[in-house]
Parts: sequence; C-alpha cells; structure tokens
Amino acid sequence: MSTNTYKGLLLRGVGAGAVAGLLAGLVGLLVVEAPIRAALAVEQARPASPDAGHGHGELFSRGTQVVGGVLAAVVVGVAVGALFATAYAGSRRWFTSKAPFVRAVALSAAAFGAAALLPAVKYPANPPAVGDPDTVEYRTVLYLGLIAAGLLVAVGASYLASRLGRLGTPVRATAVALAVVAAVVVLLVAFPATPDAVPSDVPGSVLWEFRLASLAETATLWLGLGVVFGLLVDPATRRAGRVSAV
Repeated sequence: MSTNTYKGLLLRGVGAGAVAGLLAGLVGLLVVEAPIRAALAVEQARPASPDAGHGHGELFSRGTQVVGGVLAAVVVGVAVGALFATAYAGSRRWFTSKAPFVRAVALSAAAFGAAALLPAVKYPANPPAVGDPDTVEYRTVLYLGLIAAGLLVAVGASYLASRLGRLGTPVRATAVALAVVAAVVVLLVAFPATPDAVPSDVPGSVLWEFRLASLAETATLWLGLGVVFGLLVDPATRRAGRVSAV
C-alpha cells in the first residue's frame, strides 16, 4: 500500500497504534499495576463510611480488570494511531527536508509533550486512593482543556517554524523553543490547581511511583507509535521514491 495515499498512511497508523497500545498495556501490567495494588490496599484499609451502603463487592475481579486494561490500551492505540496518521499526512509540508522516520518520531514526541507531559506536570495522575468522586467531572474538564491547549501550542510551534524557514536552523530552533516555553509557562499559570488534596494515609512513595509509572505507560504509547509508524512508512516511501525516479 503506497504511502502517498491517505489510506496507506491510515493503515500503517492503525497497525502502529495497535503495536504501541499493546506495548503500553504491557507496561501498565508490569509497571503500573504494583502501585495500583498498593493504593487499593490503602483504600481498603480505611474505615467504611456510614452512608456507603451495603455493597456487593467488585463486579469484575482485579485480574479481569488488568486484562481488560491491556485490551483497552490496544483499542486506544488503534484510535490514536488513526489520528496520528491523519496528523502526519497534514504535517508533511512542514518537514519536507526530513526523512519519514524522523518526521514520525518528531511528531510523536511533540504529541507526547502536548498531550501527556504537559498535563502530567499540572495535573499528575493519582492512584485509586486519591481523588474526590464529586470533582471527577471538573478535573476531567481541566485535564482535557490543558491537552487541547497543549496541542494548539504544538501546532502553533510547527506553523512558526515554517514561517521562519528563511532563517538559519539555530536561530529558528531557538525562536521556536522560546515561544513554546513562554506558551507553556502561561498555560501552567493560567490553569487552576487541582481541587483534590492527597490524603495523609497515602504514602508518598506509592503516589510518585504511580505517577511516574503512568507517565512511562503514556510515553510508551506515543513514542512507540512514532517509532513503529516511522519504520512502516520510511522504507515504503524510499521504495516509492526510487520507483518514481526510474
């Protein structure tokens, strides 16, 4: 399937997303699961609330939830891969001097920074024992809003780089980097702090182990997507170029 067509890129994006999602799911299983179980133990050790009612236990066992989490990561990877392929197709005009593999990895790194690293700095992930259920909707709006703002910064940085194409690479890179840093600082200051405090019975080691592990899982998804997609696209693009040159 040619990489000069959107269908060819989309199929490669879906395939790369499935692989990256599986890798992220395995990271979740092998790395994230340990602090989750520790946080669940803290939560279960708390005294029952008088108005909690008479529950009937979990609908699914923890083992089933873990397997479902891996499958969900694959599904998310496929969806993200399709979006990534679409973004790659639209951004090729900004990276005409770069090899397809470099373009793919650069795009995935930018997406990771905007959609994962930036919100993780302002609103780091919390394990099950942390967070008020009454603020879930508000926290979700803040998180998604910061992701959207971060993606706009990434798009703006790409546009700025294309507009400064006549400048030398060091000058252009410095100008874009300064603009991105300034925009990120503004976003981190402008967005309100998370409304939930960390309970005193949650060990700091469990909290930060979960946060770092969650970030590692997300990094595996995005950077794995860029690498696998680049490996799928780059050879095909080079073959197409050689054929067209004959």
